[in-house]
Amino acid sequence: MSVGRAAVIGGGIIGLAVARELLERRPNSEVVVFEKEDRVATHQTGRNSGVVHAGLYYTPGGLKARLCRRGVGLLREFAHAHGVAYQECGKVVVAKNEVELARLKNIHERAVANGVPGIRLIGPDELSELEPAAAGVAALHSPTTAIADFAGVAEALAGVISSHGGEVRLSTEVTGIVEGAASSSSTRGAVRVTARQRGAADGPATTEHFDQVITCAGTQSDRLARGSGDDAFPKIVPFYGDYFMLAKQKAAQVNGLIYPVPDPKYPFLGVHITRRYDGEVMLGPNAFLALGRERYGRFGLKTRDVWDVVRSPGFWKFASHNIPAAVRETRTAMSKRVFVEEAKQYMPGITLDEVTRGHRGIRAQAMNADGSLVDDFVITGSARVVHVRNAPSPAATSALAIAEHIVAEALGEERSG
Repeated sequence: MSVGRAAVIGGGIIGLAVARELLERRPNSEVVVFEKEDRVATHQTGRNSGVVHAGLYYTPGGLKARLCRRGVGLLREFAHAHGVAYQECGKVVVAKNEVELARLKNIHERAVANGVPGIRLIGPDELSELEPAAAGVAALHSPTTAIADFAGVAEALAGVISSHGGEVRLSTEVTGIVEGAASSSSTRGAVRVTARQRGAADGPATTEHFDQVITCAGTQSDRLARGSGDDAFPKIVPFYGDYFMLAKQKAAQVNGLIYPVPDPKYPFLGVHITRRYDGEVMLGPNAFLALGRERYGRFGLKTRDVWDVVRSPGFWKFASHNIPAAVRETRTAMSKRVFVEEAKQYMPGITLDEVTRGHRGIRAQAMNADGSLVDDFVITGSARVVHVRNAPSPAATSALAIAEHIVAEALGEERSG
């Protein structure tokens, strides 16, 4: 497809990667990124753990596995080229008992099938050598799992877009997308985008026409999609995750990433220990229903967002099937002590006075009508309007590869890799 003008909705890492990819493939096209906040990477990109996943958990041959493995290489190359922090600190997935060891062996098999470099099972002695503060009966060691400054990557992508003739419009919120709304000066089948300036005094709505629109709107993805005629599901249900920070003296005892073995009974991973690119060490996150898609404070709610959740029968089905997980996460949400106890299963020496509250992130969790969580990427739409409806972890890791995939699909081209 020939693209004269393209709009990308969302200034997170995926939206910016898509815009860059469009400019790479169509250098003479006009590309505009619409971002409603006053800077890029405000939401999920700038509030995640900073982990560059190596591809341990994903079904071999699946889209997640393929995009993750390609995305790691592309991200590493981009970060190094643009002076963005990127460090292969390594990761251990720690088994506490024989039941978890059996699950760990299955993860090892997947990681090998996915081509994760250097992956291997290790015993407690070698675990102690790699992470002296950790404890477990065995672990899976991934030496190339990395940490990165994803907000810095997003800012670098925005710079590349501008230097290649694209435009990143900050504080500009898209309020409507209508396909087939051609103007007298646009081609048949063009897409009308309505937007407004945000600020102290919100500006009037303006309308422009584009040949191609790709939405990468995170927690607002389902609303934009529905507003342009796409299906109601999957629906976004927001879950917040709190992080706590280790005191510097204790943080110095952590060399990389210390993760639990995923429990198939629970929909979320659970509290883990994460070194950041800036040297800080975080505990978390937990996962609890957020009272707003973009509410990061501990108090207050967004009525519309809460109503969207409670009126969905699928959410209540999900809740009824995950009562043990809800109990566990409620306890970590209500009590710092319980939160720290979760982390102490893998790093026994942590004390309450060595932990302070950190930031909160919100995960855009896509949910089907039957209450099941969507675990893979969901990309819908038409030839001219493409919606990224779900981009779960490892979306930040895979962002540049996801962009290749989306843009190739949108333009009807062969994908790279």
